[in-house]
This record gives sequence, C-alpha cells and structure tokens, in this order.
Amino acid sequence: STGTAAKSCILISSTPSLHFVCIRLTAHPPNSTTMKLSVATSVVLFGLSQSTSAFAPSTSFAPTARTAAATTSLNAVSKKDSYSVTLLPGDGIGPEITAATKSVLKALCDRCGFQINLKEALIGGAAIDAKNDPFPDESLEQCRNSDSVLLACIGGYKWDNNPRELRPETGLLKMRKEMGLFANLRPAKVLDQLIDASTLKREIVEGVDVMCVRELTGDVYFGTPKGIEERNGERVGYNNMIYAEHEIDRIARVAGDVASKRGGKLCSVDKANVLDVSQLWREVVTGVIEKEFPEVELSHMYVDNAAMQLIRWPKQFDTIVCGNIFGDILSDEASMLVGSLGMLPSASLGEDGPGVFEPCHGSAPDIAGEDKANPLAMILSAAMMLKYDLDRPEEALILEQAVEAALDAKLRTPDIKQDGDGCELIGCEEMGQAVAKIVSEIDVPIAV
Repeated sequence: STGTAAKSCILISSTPSLHFVCIRLTAHPPNSTTMKLSVATSVVLFGLSQSTSAFAPSTSFAPTARTAAATTSLNAVSKKDSYSVTLLPGDGIGPEITAATKSVLKALCDRCGFQINLKEALIGGAAIDAKNDPFPDESLEQCRNSDSVLLACIGGYKWDNNPRELRPETGLLKMRKEMGLFANLRPAKVLDQLIDASTLKREIVEGVDVMCVRELTGDVYFGTPKGIEERNGERVGYNNMIYAEHEIDRIARVAGDVASKRGGKLCSVDKANVLDVSQLWREVVTGVIEKEFPEVELSHMYVDNAAMQLIRWPKQFDTIVCGNIFGDILSDEASMLVGSLGMLPSASLGEDGPGVFEPCHGSAPDIAGEDKANPLAMILSAAMMLKYDLDRPEEALILEQAVEAALDAKLRTPDIKQDGDGCELIGCEEMGQAVAKIVSEIDVPIAV
C-alpha cells in the first residue's frame, strides 16, 4: 500500500491476535499536476442525532439567518398523495435487499394511505451487461425526473478487470457528479441491541454516536488530469487531488450545521502536514466554523491519526468532516463500529432536486443469491428518503421503529448474529417480511 492508508494499517495492527506485515511505499513522483475544477452547487444543511428513534434527527431542519441565503429547501417535493421514486437495485445482493425493502414500503403505503410508485433503472454492473454503460443516460434522466432515488449497491468481481470507463464505480461517480450530490451523511450509532456484534470491546463502543460528513464530488476521485501512460519505458499511473475553495466552504457549512444540532463538536480530518490541498482545506474549514458557527468546538486531526483514534476511542468524536477519499475510508471504518455495515443508511444530497439514499455496505457478491444479506440498512435508507426528500417524517419514524422492534424481537441476519445470543437466525427475505408485518401492526403514538 502507499501513504497514509498503509500507515493507518500499521497503527491499528497491535491487536494480539492479528499478525501481518504492511509494506509502505514512501517515494514520491518528482512532478505534480494541476487542473481546472468546475463543480459548483449551493449548500443543503441538516443534522442527525439522538431522538425517539436511534435513527431520527435531533431537530427539524430550519435554516438560520446566517445560512438562509445559501440554502434551499431540504425536501425535494412537498408532501403529496403519490410519489415517483427511481429504484436502482444494482448488483450482488442488491436485488435481494431491494425486494425486501419494496415489501416494507408497500406495507407502509397500505397503512398510511399514500403511494410510492417505484420504477427500476440500471446502474453498475447490471447496466454494463445490459447497455455497455455503468450509468446510461436514460437512467440519469429517470433519476432527475423522480421525486427521489433509492439505491441498493453496485460492483462485483465480474467487472473488476474492466477498463475504467466500464466499471460499476464509474457509474456511481457519474451519478453523483451529474446530479450535484456534494454532501454525503453517514450516521454510525451503536444500538443497545447490537452492542455485542461489534468486533471491539463493549466499553469502547458503548454510547458511540458519530456522524461522518463527506464531500462527495471533488478530490482525487474527480481531479484531472488522470490516467495511465508510458514514460521512460514504463507505465505511470496518476491522479490529481484537488479542491477549490468554494467546494470546501460549502461542505464546511454542512458540517458546521450538523455539529451545531448534535453535540457541538466538529473534527476536520486532513493531511495538512504533507499535502498542499489539505493546507487549504484546513484554512477554509477554520474560517467558516469560526465565523459562522462560533458555538461549535472545532478540532483538526491528520487522517492517519483519525483512523487510529476511531478504533482506540471512538466516543471522542461527534461529527467528522472529510474530503472525498479520506471520508470514503473513515466513514466505512466508523460504520463498522456498530458491528455491521448492514445496519447503516446514508444520504447524498445536492442543491436541489432528488437526493440519493443508499445503504453504506457494498454488493457482497460472495453471498449474493444465498438469502444471507441484511436488508435493514436499505430499509433505513428508505426512511431517510421519506424524511428528507418526500416530506413524510412520521412515516419515516414508523420504519425506524419497526426496524428496532425487529431487533428487540431477537431477529438477526447472519452478519449480526452472535454465538449464544439467544436470537433467531433468519434470511434477508424473512427479515423483510418481519419488518413489513411490524410496520402494519406497530403502535406508533403519532398521527399519520
């Protein structure tokens, strides 16, 4: 491995039962590259934290005077009787967790008297196989014309050796860029029912409640020039890690708003000791928070140290803000604190139009088709969609409480089942049916 990722591996490899060697390459290319950046949208601000449900927001969204000029309405549409939602089943376990989520949404609509018209579209490997394009223009157009987008997962071994333009991840990046989805929010909250499913000790993870705010449309994933070419008789691969000031500014505002609605602590993660782009990141984040969110306690941490501290003592964190590549890595690490990526939803939002709501986990091709997947993260992603895109917060709460009720009933998919826990092991389909049944019957003390 190279750079900070390798260093992070070294730092967290001290567990006695783990034994591995990490070889870190430290040489740097003699020349750097530059580029022009052209991605710009405005800010969408909201926060998630503790409430009556473990997945509910700490407060309803209300733009303050200091940010109202840069803020649009959070909900893509106003509350209505019928919605159009694009469903992207994707690859691997995607179709299985999609089917389970559809059954839950049907139960919710039947109970609450409204309609969600789900229309599927292609993305990822499925789109490559059918259209030779990881995100066809017709899929993009359908997403743009929908009230919201619900994505399962993409990718798989089958397409790993494809050229870059024909890999599933390229379709995901295209969707984010073309739809202007610059802000990704991933909550990682340890639930009491699953505290023993974490690979870390109870005293380390008990009470953990972290929100990772990740910038999604800049950084090394989108920087140009990039590619692989021959120089001096050998192949050279290169990418460009780059941020414009306005991109850092807008994600800093999102993070500041989220932190102000949670515990009032924000940790900005960078690598300012060696990267010029991180020096700019730190300067801009500091300026935004000090000026616009003086009540928020801001700290800075190098990404390699942050990777270690998330394992060593995660309760020190409340809200974390990261660039694209650092956020990609750290949000997955934070998610695993709860015991399984199969439990965690996420939201990707832009200036206006539909957001994209998806589970944090990948496509798990090794268990695809075996009815072993956990559909709860996608069901909770549907709850986030109801809350933030469809203006149905009460119905979102029904889904959230139904998921917790299923866990209280000691129902577990393989990823969260522990030996001797007294819980019943069930498959993806049965978990979906169980949550749907609870949605139909649960006593929720709210009017819908």
